[in-house]
Amino acid sequence: MARVCDLTGKRTRVGNNVSHANNKTKRKFYPNLQKKRFYIPEEDAWVTLKVATSTIRTINKNGIMATLKKAKEKGFIVY
Repeated sequence: MARVCDLTGKRTRVGNNVSHANNKTKRKFYPNLQKKRFYIPEEDAWVTLKVATSTIRTINKNGIMATLKKAKEKGFIVY
């Protein structure tokens, strides 16, 4: 299962560990993903999504339906 946020499309990034001697080795930066259940009152249903914690904050601020609508416009979800 890929480490990708269901609503924003955040995914693993690649970078370098840089030592004090400026040696570089590859590493990965993972998004902070959490499985979370959201209640959608318009559909009277619970939905389980794998979302980044920053996305959870966005949902708390704007609401689940506005965030789902924006994700659909950007093409991250199709329903």
